Amino acid sequence: MTAIDRSLARFLSFAGRALPWLAGATLLAFGLGLTASLAAPDDYWQGATVQIMFLHVPSAWLITLIWVVMSAAAIITLGWRHPLAGVMAKAAAPLGTAFTFMWLVSGSLWERPMLGTYWVWEGRGASRASGAARRGPDPCRGGHAPGHPVPGGVVEQFAPAGRAGPAIHPAMLTPLLLMALAFVLLFVTLQVAALRNEILRQRVYAGRLAQAAASAGQGCR
Repeated sequence: MTAIDRSLARFLSFAGRALPWLAGATLLAFGLGLTASLAAPDDYWQGATVQIMFLHVPSAWLITLIWVVMSAAAIITLGWRHPLAGVMAKAAAPLGTAFTFMWLVSGSLWERPMLGTYWVWEGRGASRASGAARRGPDPCRGGHAPGHPVPGGVVEQFAPAGRAGPAIHPAMLTPLLLMALAFVLLFVTLQVAALRNEILRQRVYAGRLAQAAASAGQGCR
């Protein structure tokens, strides 16, 4: 058995032991996060629509992490030719696509009650909406701002003026962080499972090729 085969075998053994624990931790985190999200108060100008934040913002953070993982795996594959890194990049790609789709759908649903339309991909409009969210509600519009906080700065954009540190209320920050943890655990669980399945698939494929080659060799005798 080569060093690469031993490395892959160790990972398969690790995955078999870790997956039940990862799945349990993921379910627990989602249970706590969803319970806290449903108990969170309505926002003063977004109302109950703010609960979409607990899906949209963690998915936005997570897809950034996924693309970082894919980039690092690609660099390791090119630089050191480690087989597990290549499998990792391949397994992470569909997960990144799925979470990106979730981010787009939840963002559109979050935007609809605020602007009366789904996301409009236009630079000046997005800039105005982001600026309005940072300034807070407009008293000339009945206390409603014409946009919602963008995901990357959502913690800061719930801030009263002059307040340092995370400004979002703990009743919203706690479920947001719990859901972010749940999303990360979900990705890790799915990634480990996908890595295991891909390694097993490659082994089955290699075995079939070896069997076909052996059969062809016997037929030529």
